[in-house]
Amino acid sequence: MTRINILLVLATLGSAMYLVGVQYESRRLFTELEKAHREARRLDTELERLQVEKRSQATPARVERVAREKLQMRQVTPGITMYLGRGDAPEAQP
Repeated sequence: MTRINILLVLATLGSAMYLVGVQYESRRLFTELEKAHREARRLDTELERLQVEKRSQATPARVERVAREKLQMRQVTPGITMYLGRGDAPEAQP
C-alpha cells in the first residue's frame, strides 16, 4: 500500500509540474501573440500613413512643380520641337 501511495504522490507531483510548465508556456505564447498583434496594428497604421503621403506626392500639380524646379523641365512649344519625317529617322538594322 505504501508503494502505491508513493507512486500516486509522484504521479500527482509530476502532473502538477507538467501543468505549471504548460500554463507558463501558454502565457508566454499569449504575450508574444499580443506583441505581434500590436506590431501588426502599428504596421497597418504606418502603411496607411505612407499611402496617404504617396497620394499627396503624386498629385499632378506637385509632379509639374518638381519637374519645373528640380529637373529644369519646361512646357513644350512649337519653337523648340523638332519633328522627324520618315527620311530623317535612323535606319533599322536587320
